[in-house]
Amino acid sequence: MEGEVKIGVYICNCGTNIAGTVDVKEVAKLAGGLPSVVIAKDYMYMCSDPGQNMIKEDIKQLGLNRIVVASCSPMLHEHTFRQAVQDAGLNPYLFEMANIREHCSWITEDPKLATEKAKALVSAAVRRVYYQEPLEVREVPVTPSILVVGGGIAGIQAALEVANAGHKAYLVERESSIGGHMAQFDKTFPTLDCASCIFTPLLSTVGQHPNIELMTYSEVEEISGYIGNFQAKIRKKARYVDEDKCNGCLVCVEKCPWKAVSEFDEGLSQRKAIYTPFAQAVPNVPVIDTEHCVYFLKGTCRACERFCDLKAIDFEQPDKEVEVAVGAIIVATGYDAFDPSAITNYGYGRYDNVFTALQFERMCNASGPTGGKIVLKDGSEPKNIAIIHCVGSRDKNYHEYCSRVCCMYSLKYSHLIKEKIENAEVYQFYIDMRCFGKGYEEFYERLSNEEVKFIRGKASEVTDRARTEEEQGKLVVVAEDSLMSALIRVPVDMVILSTALEARSDAAAVARLFNISRSADGFFLERHPKLDPVATTTDGIFIVGCAQGPKDIPDTVAQASAAAARVLAMISQGKVEIEAATAVIDEELCSGCKICNLLCPYSAITFDEEKKVSRVNEVLCKACGVCVAACPSAAITGKHFTTEQIMAEIEGVLA
Repeated sequence: MEGEVKIGVYICNCGTNIAGTVDVKEVAKLAGGLPSVVIAKDYMYMCSDPGQNMIKEDIKQLGLNRIVVASCSPMLHEHTFRQAVQDAGLNPYLFEMANIREHCSWITEDPKLATEKAKALVSAAVRRVYYQEPLEVREVPVTPSILVVGGGIAGIQAALEVANAGHKAYLVERESSIGGHMAQFDKTFPTLDCASCIFTPLLSTVGQHPNIELMTYSEVEEISGYIGNFQAKIRKKARYVDEDKCNGCLVCVEKCPWKAVSEFDEGLSQRKAIYTPFAQAVPNVPVIDTEHCVYFLKGTCRACERFCDLKAIDFEQPDKEVEVAVGAIIVATGYDAFDPSAITNYGYGRYDNVFTALQFERMCNASGPTGGKIVLKDGSEPKNIAIIHCVGSRDKNYHEYCSRVCCMYSLKYSHLIKEKIENAEVYQFYIDMRCFGKGYEEFYERLSNEEVKFIRGKASEVTDRARTEEEQGKLVVVAEDSLMSALIRVPVDMVILSTALEARSDAAAVARLFNISRSADGFFLERHPKLDPVATTTDGIFIVGCAQGPKDIPDTVAQASAAAARVLAMISQGKVEIEAATAVIDEELCSGCKICNLLCPYSAITFDEEKKVSRVNEVLCKACGVCVAACPSAAITGKHFTTEQIMAEIEGVLA
């Protein structure tokens, strides 16, 4: 090691977060007596400008060449302090951080024990930093285009933000049209705007935007590369309709004699075997459902082909594979609605007039299966309707989390019912009313004045077993009214189940494809829940909307715009910095066993078949250390985490 090592140690009080439990002055005193430590201080807030300036001045005046800060989590402020030492002319990798807040003061109630633990952590950091070496941060160029996966409101907003800034956006949607769940809605809370009125112009804008390449009825099959330079393989499934020839006249749909259940109408109506999901679909090009088309099943019919004057029907159309290069990826794959048939006591699937929230949404929609009329399965109009909250949400048997939107859309349904059915009685069975957004509480107050009956208590059962004459021919909601401390039975004509928002059924496969993590609830995991809610631990890949967790439309749009801003900042710089702390393989020691290739979770290691050795792509490497620990030849070294550094840190803890 060249030159004398001079270490500066700085202990943060973090207000009382640390100093309330740890004797910071005693820790600083211990640090001052450790080998190679030139100065040790404590300060109220080391992350503040005065705290950072203190470090900078000491580096310049005392010739410090190693810095240790004992404070909070490196996740929060490691970059802050690295930047500070770099500003003072020191390599940022000659800095080490000891976490004495999350790892010590916040979890240790005994001040004496907390202080001793803080001493051990600081001692470990000092011994470790002695052996740290300067590393060089590298930069890679950024491809100025993005891939957006998912064509709901989140994906549409993100793609438009980037496209409007003059950059290419590839928008991939697995369904035959963009729109997602929002295309199914009637009105949006709390303003009761027509969903189609505010959403359809966005669909048209996306379909016509010169900077957006729309790939509907398509799926991403493979992702390779790294931040700034991703390659995506996309399979465009055959529609069996030529998009260039079709003019959207829909004669083929009209003439098709075969029908199937409409997924868009949530099973309340039927569609043709060749169809567009809804009238405003973008692109307005039909797709043939091969599972229900008689030609694909039996080789007969072809009515759609005979009646198409433009010869747009092509039964021989193959799938196409497209490869695109992008600098960043935004995952906006949305959510699934919880299937309430799992909760058998609510009778969904057994009783005709028990509907899910999305089914009722389609029923209310003027373009829906009933033309906007709220009707029972026999076509009659209901007079008494119960809305049951938290179906699948806030329930340890299904999903413990709150789905955030259920209270508000349940209130919206009450208003729509009152608006469409004169003298209708509406019952809301709720646990807590959670109206958290702008204008939401006011909307709740508005519904309270519309004579909606609010019953605070979770419904336990929906049954058709009558006990009184009043209950004959009705559905009976059995619930506990917690305000009256009584078990009640409410006879109604219709029951609406306010179902949870849950992670998509293929979320695990999508997580593997994009190499991103999932939280315990199944949704994709953000880098930091507060400070970085759109990024993932895989650099260059972002998550937005309900793919990250349940949220309403305003929050979804805001998050999509935030991710687009992050991407645009990266594109505008033209390059991104790559972490220098990566693994490196000594080819002379490598035996070519390929164990590291199989274990690397980031696919950062490749095998050179000619030389029979493995190599690390340092751009993809995240320095997780799996390969270092697994290599039987000890041929792999983790930069910034060498054996010498780790052993010194362990010795410091045990000293």
